[in-house]
Amino acid sequence: MARLVGFAALFAAGLLLAGGLAASGVADVTTTETVPVTTTVSETTTEPGTTAVTTVEQTTTEKVTPTTGATTNASSESSTPTWVWVVLAILAAAVIGLLVALLTRRGGVSAEERQRRLDSAVGTWAAQGWAIVNQTAGSATMSRGSEVMVVSVDDKGQVDARSVARP
Repeated sequence: MARLVGFAALFAAGLLLAGGLAASGVADVTTTETVPVTTTVSETTTEPGTTAVTTVEQTTTEKVTPTTGATTNASSESSTPTWVWVVLAILAAAVIGLLVALLTRRGGVSAEERQRRLDSAVGTWAAQGWAIVNQTAGSATMSRGSEVMVVSVDDKGQVDARSVARP
């Protein structure tokens, strides 16, 4: 689920960025292609008594701008200031972050899971020589010699073991 939310957030950020680039004119592309053109002219001149053939070769360069598939932005300035786009990007990131935080936030663990975690912790302490004095649904009191401790599990499933003074 978290991966899906992350993918959706990344997709939304990409859409926002693409929309911002298109609106500001940054995404407009103008291409200019330089094409060499070679022209060959042959001249034949005949004067009385002589025949001369002169060949003239000339290369010129022309700039060709394609008109299909390309757009030209007549103005290089955007009507929207840059700081507006920065603020919008920050707001979009904040909204995406809040959505991810809300959708991935976990609630507490169930009563059965809390009991299972408590039983596991009590079993671990009992293997180290601690004896169970009293056990309720959410906690257990254990002792070893003159030491007494309370093992409990909170709503989030965290196990807490703290020593207490013996009465």
